[in-house]
Amino acid sequence: MANNLVILESPGKIGAVKAYLGSNYKVIASIGHVRDLPKSTLGIDIENGFAPHYINIRGKGDVISELRKEAKSADKIFFATDPDREGEAISWHLAAIIGDDAKKAKRVSFNEITKSAVKEAIKHPREINMDLVNSQQARRILDRIVGYKLSPFLWKTVKSGLSAGRVQSVATKIIVEREEEIKSFVPSEYWNISANLKTSSKKSIEAHFYGIGGKKTKVSCKEEADRIVAEVKEGNFTVSDVKKAVKQKSPAPPFTTSTLQQEASRKLNFQSQRTMKTAQELYEGVNVGAENGGVLGLITYMRTDSLRVSAEAQGAAREFIIEKYGKEYCPENPRIYKSKSNAQDAHEAIRPSKVSIEPSSVKKYLSSDQYRLYKLIWDRFIASQMSSAKINTVIADFENRGYIFRSSGYSVEFQGYMAIYEESGDKAPATMDDAFDPEKNVMITDSVEADQHFTEPPMRYDEATLIKFLEEKGIGRPSTYTPIITVIISRGYVAREGKSLKPTPLGEVTTKIMNEHFPDIVNYKFTANMETELDSIANGNATMENVLSDFYKGFESELSLAEKSLAKGDIKLPVEETDIICELCGSKMVVKNGKFGKFAACPNYPKCKNTKPLTKEGTEKEVKKPETADFKCELCGADMVLRSGKFGEFYACSNYPKCKNTKPKETTTDLKCPECGEKIVMKFTKSKKPFYSCSAYPKCKFSVWDIPTGQKCPKCSGMLLRKKGKGILYCYNKKCGYQVKDDEK
Repeated sequence: MANNLVILESPGKIGAVKAYLGSNYKVIASIGHVRDLPKSTLGIDIENGFAPHYINIRGKGDVISELRKEAKSADKIFFATDPDREGEAISWHLAAIIGDDAKKAKRVSFNEITKSAVKEAIKHPREINMDLVNSQQARRILDRIVGYKLSPFLWKTVKSGLSAGRVQSVATKIIVEREEEIKSFVPSEYWNISANLKTSSKKSIEAHFYGIGGKKTKVSCKEEADRIVAEVKEGNFTVSDVKKAVKQKSPAPPFTTSTLQQEASRKLNFQSQRTMKTAQELYEGVNVGAENGGVLGLITYMRTDSLRVSAEAQGAAREFIIEKYGKEYCPENPRIYKSKSNAQDAHEAIRPSKVSIEPSSVKKYLSSDQYRLYKLIWDRFIASQMSSAKINTVIADFENRGYIFRSSGYSVEFQGYMAIYEESGDKAPATMDDAFDPEKNVMITDSVEADQHFTEPPMRYDEATLIKFLEEKGIGRPSTYTPIITVIISRGYVAREGKSLKPTPLGEVTTKIMNEHFPDIVNYKFTANMETELDSIANGNATMENVLSDFYKGFESELSLAEKSLAKGDIKLPVEETDIICELCGSKMVVKNGKFGKFAACPNYPKCKNTKPLTKEGTEKEVKKPETADFKCELCGADMVLRSGKFGEFYACSNYPKCKNTKPKETTTDLKCPECGEKIVMKFTKSKKPFYSCSAYPKCKFSVWDIPTGQKCPKCSGMLLRKKGKGILYCYNKKCGYQVKDDEK
């Protein structure tokens, strides 16, 4: 019997892949990367072609030992890591750690975890693609050089502990620039004028001021608005023009990583990290019941910017549409969506692996997040293969003393794809009645009103709009969008305000430094061009060494100039003041960041060390006064107060940290100790397990796990104890030996 070893990247896929391949295959996982650049040193020999020095990742020793052991005894080895550049690099690292046994290894990849896809991949193994590996290595080396060289510079000039990243710095800049737009925005006044009109049949129509003499005009002041209102109130509205049309509305293409994250944010209120975690679970495999095939990957690979769909999947979708909705809902020819020019076309768009598995049929097997995301992906894909919707549109112009008012609406003649899916942003259909004939019918004027408005600044980015911007500018790739956002928030450059992303003072100062001294690093075109260069390596059109060398020449020059021009203390972080007054010295307290988040601190530190906890909104957190015990500390005489700790509540000296005396919280019972007659108390172990002991401890050593009942033993008059959960009473006096079932006493 052949001994075949399949090494996956994620343990979540093991069950499904093992079930598909059978007993001749052993399936194990590397649990992500096994080797990486060292954390303590640069790990790159810049002088010798940017050669990286990889080491085994700390904590992966047991995994690596198992991989080597299984590889040694295998006849064939299949590296089945994720089907992208990162996965290709992990396979290459796996080959390095198993050494000579890698001669037996081949690379396989599957875009979906279904029986047919997995078996087909095993039938067609290949060599590791070194172009893809080198593309991933180049990205890792670029990011290491920027981070390792820039971070110490920021420590010297801004604040110790800061770190810089190649793409993260650009993302922070995007958010900072939007905030600057908002701050510098000057609102301008404008007026909307609305007329409520009625037809002869008393049907109401709302029309809005459009312009004068057919030319679109903006009303910018009250005087002008009042004049128009006064004039049209004295005149009559007549229908001057009606335009009717039937428009075809095409469905949106199936999801890419970017559009999935955007739509999940808008429709499901998911942050990108939540979206990708849930998508990973759906891809790796879920047990959807025997009737649906058991453990199955429900969607295709979720890191992709391609819109390509396999002919097999298209065919299955078309059959489903015709069967469920009818022939008119299926276009004559399959829909082909064109990917962007810089898209990596190794994978399909994100789609259900089996169209026949409708979301409703597996809902009971999925978590709430899994079901909602699967339904979104399934609906979008099916809709993308359906017929266009037919929309009846009408635009009617009403003339009054040379002023034009306009009303528009639409109704759905044929739903097409809208029977199953509408993009967020699609408006609800509005029906326009048949009053707008090309004749010059006179309308009855019910009311005319003018409302003042002011233009508003651009909205702050949220995750969805930031990802859209990154994608449009060619910054980052599908696998990097979520890590970029996670890093800039965790490093304190950006903060969440609801769904919005707002730069912190630290983010603004750091961006200012980067703009002035490292303009290439935070230049949108330069960063996008680096992505193109990495794609060129992946396609075999450029070498890793040349791309890195070209980048490093400019970066080294910028770093050298920056170090000469900036000295420690040149940059000061702005202080965020609060409205909280320090009761010890009278100063306005300032916001600081600590291990457990933001807190208010006295600006006169270290002379005044007063601090206060803050709420998420930045206001002072109300702290409840601790409960004082009815006994004093036996070491210093101070009050003992009730505190909460890792193992529950306890009493601590109020004179802490000068006095560190503590006592466990006890519950006194009405029962008397069978040995000395003092009260029995209930206590808790460190693991919160209850037990009973004498209140006179340590003078009296009485202590039991079972529950004292206070009842006397009929045999020796000792105390009866009840065994926890057993329904048995027994005598505390071991020599007596009395025991009885609880219901037989």
